[in-house]
Amino acid sequence: MNPVLALIITNVIWGAASPIFKYALINIPPFTLAFIRFFGAAVLFLPWGIKHWHKISGRDWFMLLLGAFFGISVNISFFFLGIQKTESINAPIIASSQPIFLYIFSILFLKERPRKKVITGILLSFIGVLIIVLSPIIVSGGLFSIKSDTLMLGNFFLVIATFGAVGNVIVYKNVLKKIDHYQVSLISFIFGGLSFLPMMLGELRHWSFGQLDIHGYVGIIFGVIFSSFIAYGLFNYGISKIKGQEVGVFSYIDPVVAVILAAPLVNEHPDMFFYIGSVLVFGGILIAEGRIHYHPLHRIKKYIVPQNNNDRR
Repeated sequence: MNPVLALIITNVIWGAASPIFKYALINIPPFTLAFIRFFGAAVLFLPWGIKHWHKISGRDWFMLLLGAFFGISVNISFFFLGIQKTESINAPIIASSQPIFLYIFSILFLKERPRKKVITGILLSFIGVLIIVLSPIIVSGGLFSIKSDTLMLGNFFLVIATFGAVGNVIVYKNVLKKIDHYQVSLISFIFGGLSFLPMMLGELRHWSFGQLDIHGYVGIIFGVIFSSFIAYGLFNYGISKIKGQEVGVFSYIDPVVAVILAAPLVNEHPDMFFYIGSVLVFGGILIAEGRIHYHPLHRIKKYIVPQNNNDRR
């Protein structure tokens, strides 16, 4: 499959994730849902993982588990905790600042070439994220009101989740050059599922599977099949084929999908701060990366438009 198309599909699914999972978490506890999601996906991935299994060195095992820790244990834990406390539509906007962090870390750790105007873009995007994270102070009654503090804590959790996702991309970029993406996905799902097990056992003291209703079933089906099995497989394939700096640009898709689904599912609607923050985040990314020409639709065009004969080798 075309790696650009793979990342577009991935981000459509992950854009839908925040409202769908918030809908699910009305009924099922977060770490129980996380455990089922990743262990279920591991079972689905097992045939491909075994088929593509190769011996892994000790160092590569460490990097594999480190990437899984960032991308699943940290990212998903704080994502689920965050959307329980704040607006689900904030999740993809805060996560959309990922290209800025990816840009910085890919230069530091992947030795990719820096570009001009990075600092201006980073500051602008950071201000946008800050507006969204701190907006509950104004909207919900001041710094020390219970509602505003809860919303801000949720937004802060989503920032931590974003750092987890960035760490995953940085670690796995080099891992995926050596290990097949099916094998990486299988190991990540098993490790991720196990990391949620202790918290799930704690939740099961106060909740049972007999309480599952349509909310929980939707979250489990979407989480196992779409958001894990399909999306992670396509994501790991995509980042194994293109530059680290280009991965984050596909997160532009997520907020659009989230806003479309949030109103009917969880009755959330964007406010003024959401729009202002969004414009600043995307404006900062655009300035920092200077990549209108790297937009996914432009990238995929080269695969569907016949190339000039002079370009063939």
